[in-house]
Amino acid sequence: MEYFRPIAMTDPARPAGALTLAGGWCWFDRVEVLSRAAAPRIIPAQDVPAPVLHRLTASRAPFAGLTMDRPRLMGILNVTPDSFSDGGRFLGAEAAVTQARAMAEGAEIIDIGGESTRPGAAEVPVEEEIARTVPVIRALREGGLTAPLSIDTRKAPVAEAALGAGATIVNDVSAFDFDPTLGPLVAKTAAPVVLMHAQGVPATMQDNPLYADVLLDVYDALAARLARAEALGIDRARIVLDPGIGFGKTQAHNLALIRGLSVFHGLGCPILLGTSRKRFIGSIGRAAEPQDRAPGSIATALAGVAQGVQIVRVHDVAETRQALRLWQALNTDHLETET
Repeated sequence: MEYFRPIAMTDPARPAGALTLAGGWCWFDRVEVLSRAAAPRIIPAQDVPAPVLHRLTASRAPFAGLTMDRPRLMGILNVTPDSFSDGGRFLGAEAAVTQARAMAEGAEIIDIGGESTRPGAAEVPVEEEIARTVPVIRALREGGLTAPLSIDTRKAPVAEAALGAGATIVNDVSAFDFDPTLGPLVAKTAAPVVLMHAQGVPATMQDNPLYADVLLDVYDALAARLARAEALGIDRARIVLDPGIGFGKTQAHNLALIRGLSVFHGLGCPILLGTSRKRFIGSIGRAAEPQDRAPGSIATALAGVAQGVQIVRVHDVAETRQALRLWQALNTDHLETET
């Protein structure tokens, strides 16, 4: 099997014949062909098989009402006592609502999670996860917040309660592997969904992650999860895919995935990148404390945007929005620089 990674460019001096990447802000005229059996090679874009080329170039459908023709920010709101980056800061509903409102000034989506999925984290009972997240979602809706709200959960009962309280999106780090009833619920409710790749469960995923070729293995795994979701009746237009940086991956795996991100456009769905404050950023950037990793987080976010990633999941919303505005001004000639 061959995999086709478009070599994404953003130079406004776009050559004649260059193709738009996923209907967005990047273009490409060359593609790197990858396989497990041969060395990579570069070919002209027009030599890519027609079905693959269509997936690489086609505009993505709006996701939760947001067009995918420019980068979108998803702000992270952890209502947990033990998340790796901000554990306990927003556990109370009042603090969480205040933080969500502040993030909504720069982020188009707010992602609310009541169970830490950091390496080594233990599972949280359903009732407790609901008690942490649903009051926040309900308070935000009652207070007039209209932005899409995402429930970050692996569990159908939590997702059902959150959707009932006003959540818009389901973000499942297990891509329906953890709870087999979550997929049918998403199909029934027609909720937009983020399906993420993870090797193992949070409690053990970093013990010894192994891949034959991390970029191609994750591609195949996401392709299988996408096919399973479609078989459940979930339209591809409602699915975003996330390669799962840091979820059962070493530092080398994470870097390989970020370098090769544009290959995932071949799956025909928007791509979400979540690197914010993760351990490898601290290791490479020499920032022991998660709250000191904003510069490295922004660097990886912009690396993703430069490969056409449509959604970036971040803790530091205002800082990332500022960096993105400057990146857009320097690298594009057709995007608005305001949210």
